[in-house]
Amino acid sequence: METKEFNQVFADAADSSTVRTVHRLRANSTIMQVNKVLVANRGEIPIRIFRTAHELSLQTVAIYSHEDRLSMHRQKADEAYEIGARGEFTPVQAYLQIDEIVKIALTHGVDMIHPGYGFLSENAEFARKIEKAGMIFVGPTPEVIDGLGDKVSARKLAQGCNVPVVPGTPGPVEDLAAAEAFVEEYGYPVIIKAAFGGGGRGMRVVREGENLQDAFTRATSEAKASFGNGTVFIERFLDRPKHIEVQLLGDKFGNVVHLYERDCSVQRRHQKVVEIAPAKDLPPEVRVAILEDAVRLAKSVNYRNAGTAEFLVDQQNRYYFIEINPRIQVEHTITEEITGIDIVAAQIQIAAGASLEQLGLTQDRISTRGFAIQCRVTTEDPSQGFRPDTGKIEVYRSAGGNGVRLDGGNGFAGAIITPHYDSMLVKCTCHGSTYEIARRKMLRALVEFRIRGVKTNIPFLASLLTHDTFIGGFCWTTFIDDTPELFSLMKSQNRAQKMLAYLADLAVNGSSIKGQIGVPKFTGDIVLPKLYDGNGKLIDVTYPCQVGWRNILEKEGPEGFAKAIRKNKGTLFMDTTWRDAHQSLLATRVRTCDLVNIAKHTSYAYSNAYSLECWGGATFDVAMRFLYEDPWDRLRKLRKLVPNIPFQMLLRGANGVAYSSLPDNAIDHFVKQAKVNGVDIFRVFDALNDLDQLEVGIKAVLKAGGVCEATVCYSGDMLNPNKKKYTLEYYLEIVDKIVAMGTHVLGIKDMAGVLKPRAATLLIGSIRKKYPDLPIHVHTHDSAGTGVASMAACAMAGADAVDTATDSLSGMTSQPSVGALLASLEGTDQDPKLNAEHIRAIDGYWGQLRLLYSCFEAGLTGPDPEVYLHEIPGGQLTNLIFQASQMGLGTQWAETKKSYTLANQLLGDIVKVTPTSKVVGDLAQFMVSNKLSYDDVIEKAESLDFPASILDFFEGLMGQPYGGFPEPLRTKVLRGQRQKLTERPGKSMPPVDLAKIRAELESKYGVVSECDIASYNMYPKVFSDYKDFCTKYGDLSVLPTKYFLVSPKLGEEFHVEIEKGKTLILKLLAVGHISEKTGQREVFFEMNGEGRTLLIEDKHAAVENVSRPKADPKDPGHVGAPMAGVVVEVRVKENTEVKKGDPIAIMSAMKMEMSVTAPHSGVVVGLEVKEGDSVDGSDLICKIQKA
Repeated sequence: METKEFNQVFADAADSSTVRTVHRLRANSTIMQVNKVLVANRGEIPIRIFRTAHELSLQTVAIYSHEDRLSMHRQKADEAYEIGARGEFTPVQAYLQIDEIVKIALTHGVDMIHPGYGFLSENAEFARKIEKAGMIFVGPTPEVIDGLGDKVSARKLAQGCNVPVVPGTPGPVEDLAAAEAFVEEYGYPVIIKAAFGGGGRGMRVVREGENLQDAFTRATSEAKASFGNGTVFIERFLDRPKHIEVQLLGDKFGNVVHLYERDCSVQRRHQKVVEIAPAKDLPPEVRVAILEDAVRLAKSVNYRNAGTAEFLVDQQNRYYFIEINPRIQVEHTITEEITGIDIVAAQIQIAAGASLEQLGLTQDRISTRGFAIQCRVTTEDPSQGFRPDTGKIEVYRSAGGNGVRLDGGNGFAGAIITPHYDSMLVKCTCHGSTYEIARRKMLRALVEFRIRGVKTNIPFLASLLTHDTFIGGFCWTTFIDDTPELFSLMKSQNRAQKMLAYLADLAVNGSSIKGQIGVPKFTGDIVLPKLYDGNGKLIDVTYPCQVGWRNILEKEGPEGFAKAIRKNKGTLFMDTTWRDAHQSLLATRVRTCDLVNIAKHTSYAYSNAYSLECWGGATFDVAMRFLYEDPWDRLRKLRKLVPNIPFQMLLRGANGVAYSSLPDNAIDHFVKQAKVNGVDIFRVFDALNDLDQLEVGIKAVLKAGGVCEATVCYSGDMLNPNKKKYTLEYYLEIVDKIVAMGTHVLGIKDMAGVLKPRAATLLIGSIRKKYPDLPIHVHTHDSAGTGVASMAACAMAGADAVDTATDSLSGMTSQPSVGALLASLEGTDQDPKLNAEHIRAIDGYWGQLRLLYSCFEAGLTGPDPEVYLHEIPGGQLTNLIFQASQMGLGTQWAETKKSYTLANQLLGDIVKVTPTSKVVGDLAQFMVSNKLSYDDVIEKAESLDFPASILDFFEGLMGQPYGGFPEPLRTKVLRGQRQKLTERPGKSMPPVDLAKIRAELESKYGVVSECDIASYNMYPKVFSDYKDFCTKYGDLSVLPTKYFLVSPKLGEEFHVEIEKGKTLILKLLAVGHISEKTGQREVFFEMNGEGRTLLIEDKHAAVENVSRPKADPKDPGHVGAPMAGVVVEVRVKENTEVKKGDPIAIMSAMKMEMSVTAPHSGVVVGLEVKEGDSVDGSDLICKIQKA
């Protein structure tokens, strides 16, 4: 090019004194007479081009479809114009409207048009019309596009230049017959390729035995849909080749240079995923040959502007030409990083008339430095076959720093990802002096991204980058398809956004925690106690105490521990505050974080305690069911903080911690996990004192190496001569059998608190006399107010350990006061040797905490000596009051207590401990709800729809009661529809398939632990519901309780430590108005200074008052709800034929489940309910018309 011509293209800078605007600023540094460029594309590539154009002092123009009106590329341009009228074109067709785009360009004074990649970038007709309109097309000439865009012509070109090509058809394949002829000659595998496009579209690999016709049809159809031309050709398919491409630049004077190669082998379905420059493991002689052939091919067609020559390299390092792409490539960024050359700037300047020499781009001046890697971050879900995800980006925080380059499109918070376009969010390019440095930099960058609201492929990219094959740089084109372990993905925790979703729901809908009534009385900061030693020096509770009875257990084992306990001078205390105390008074709702906060203090104050009861029983399922916590996580955390005091759990014999019997191996597995994770002492009991059931738990504990505390459940009044069932002789006989089973410690479990002081003296004294070396531990409830006296009596009679609770959580249905019992034994031989000042200091914490949990109080105001009559267990009494209230029986509490006594008599005066106490309670509430007397139950038993727990009891699923089942009531209740078990249920149950359960859980939840399997065995549905909740809201155990129960105030800043050293600083800013269309509200938060917005359904907005018809008790065809509850399952449809006793529906009320059955045979008419409906007692379920 002559100097004069060059000077016509490149002008001098303007006078800087006129700079007032961005446009003038650019004009003052312009080097070209070309002023305005339009980019006929969308997404990230227009933005990339705009940036370079602005550096070249050009004005920029964007075009966009109606669906793209909020896209970032529209905002980055100086001017932006919509393509056509709204609805005139589909979202994709808009960007293919050649005449419309040219019209926009002419109307707005555009000098040149850059096509980007995709869409019209390889359309020769587009290039012609641009040039015909007097504008510049940034790309090759239309003739070159025609010649190279057709892959068949490109093959002929390569053959003419003596460049090797993969064996293939000499021209387009017109029909299936031609395809079959090629396969007949060259064999399988083959690849069908679109002749007029790329990007993996219109490609199909066909192997021997696969359907060639189907692949041919789909490839031609896809090619036509993507490129407007369904022409295809066929090549021999190479197994495991590398895909190498060479970046080319040519000017209009016949000069062509290469910018070295890129390795694009990491692909999925022929679409590139990760690219590397230069290729890491390409032999030097092969590299040189490929680069030379690429340049020779480009020169042979007088190639102008940027292009890419693509090759395949087989496993023997033989290379084959594929095609030349006459456009900029997505992955051009990595070449720019290793060469320092702005390829887009070169494109624009070459299009404007510059030569390569004038741009300083001669081959001798082009070299590479280091390595670069590009990852395409897309809104695809790798776990679902890379299914594109759509929706609103709620959070977008990108990577950055040294060596990290981002080329983004619609990656910003608030962006709407639609299904209309490519799923790419951003290209992340990292450059380093070595391949390994670049790889590590990329991994760091991917980890830095925070994208919430839509799924991305980042977890897959991280898996890919850490695979040994990628680390070595040895990938091939089908590497992803050949390597299934790449899909073992590290899931994004998304903890902050999930927690905000919970808090937002709390702000809109209030607490969803079952049993919560109102708000806490106290939500201030809870003050932790200070403990002082005997010298008045403050004890450092930064670290837990190391002195305690667990040291003896660890050193001596269970037998040595039991002997040491027996030799101890004094009566030891077990503190129940962490389990039974809050179960009895606060509906088991105390959360892990509040136990953790006081744990290290407790390790000092209770260092001489026999144990801390902290796990098992109802706390296990309630943790998952209502607190949304992992009970195993609680156990592990507490164990770490209290290493010195033995931990005790409650084990329901053959039930584990469930409410019914399980296979023996499920119990063994559960107990083993409990021991491994921190439980030391297992209080094993059976609710009916069924020794066969009890033995299952004893054997499991002994096998696991735990301390076995086999337990006798105390019931009734053995001092009352009128009560002859549960006598002293009865208890001593059971003790004899328990001792024979090998227990380390004997437990006495007075669940209802009916063990009077004189009875305690007699019972414990008799056992101590018969077994002088046997450690005895007594548990009670203070329901009647005599707990302190009874436990003191036990201590004096020879008990080694008794139960107490911290003063603020003691009394009534809880355990006796630790302070009161300490004072009672002070100065005696039974002194427990606990520091009273420390105990009181700890209690100060619990006094505050009880106010925080006041919304779960049962409203008890004092002791209830009536317990000696109704015998309701302490823990159940609180739950019964709550359940009665939930079922509309709150005003009939006195009647419920009386019915409890009658229900117990109907069931045969059974021992009442969970789960048998629940059976009595369910029957009592059933009687009150249906206004049934003792005689009514007996007379109507064959026609009543009893709760499921009563049916389970009479079947024998809870074991065999002492004295047998009451007949004929048992027969009437079961009606021949259930069997009558005569031995323990677990004996006939097949073992659980632990491996199968693991596989099922892993398929649903990913990585699972042995503890997860144990939880699932105990409570399958509760565990599944808990996991689903965590998927939605994350781990809420780290959320302070006051924000778990009550929404934060507007403008209130609060902190949540989600893990050590990671704290979220949160503030609720506003709750928006309800949308009449969606029923949702926008909730606005500030998190770590950044705005976050969430859409929450307002559940109150959709509430409808449903008035249901009542069943007519006089009409035998009416089937009514036996009590208030929720319909969980409907077993019939309209016009279903039923027989008498067939189940109509399953109802649930609190923990009670019952089947509603047909009162007689007939046809169902007028079905009034569906699953999920809430009904009141006597609401009409359906009518049954007699046949």
